[in-house]
Amino acid sequence: MTTVAAGPAAPRLRADASRNRARILTAAREAFVEHGADVPFDEIARRAGVGNATMYRNFADRRDLIHQVTLSVMARVLGHATEAMAEEADSFDALCRFAHAAADERIGALCPMVSDHVDLADPELEQARADLVRGVTELITRGQQNGRIRTDVGAGDFVIALSQLTRPLPGTACLDLDQFAHRHLQLLLDGLQAPARSPLPGRAATMEDFQRRS
Repeated sequence: MTTVAAGPAAPRLRADASRNRARILTAAREAFVEHGADVPFDEIARRAGVGNATMYRNFADRRDLIHQVTLSVMARVLGHATEAMAEEADSFDALCRFAHAAADERIGALCPMVSDHVDLADPELEQARADLVRGVTELITRGQQNGRIRTDVGAGDFVIALSQLTRPLPGTACLDLDQFAHRHLQLLLDGLQAPARSPLPGRAATMEDFQRRS
């Protein structure tokens, strides 16, 4: 009797588990944006197309899930910055590409949830934040060195404005305003171009200012 090897099944299971985890993170991010951090796990599982048991196999509790969503979003945003700098010859085009991709991640909508439910001193999160700060700072600095971005703005100015533009306004119909986010973001980006049309009041915001606010 011929014995059939069972070896190939394990990689398939691992791949399935990886896809389930990715679906949960995507569904959780969308649900958190729409309903806040207290959205039921049942709703997240339904959106992800998995059972509750799969949810708890991947994430010990709500805090763990929020932590992992935060890391996932930060990694995705950093990836957008890296790709934009690598693939766009013009530094302002790179900033525009990054800004619109980051807006689609709804980082502003997630900021309040992160502040309330995530340990900002967690080493893994601190490293991810430091990597993202370096990426965004490099985008702005390149544009300024190339004469494409006005020199009186800081990376913090850009991140604060991007966060505000992607944060839903109070009210039951706030999600209906999403369609205007990219339009208003482009207005912001055009205002960052050099030469500056008018002087800015106050001082440039740094990434340290943004981190204190968040």
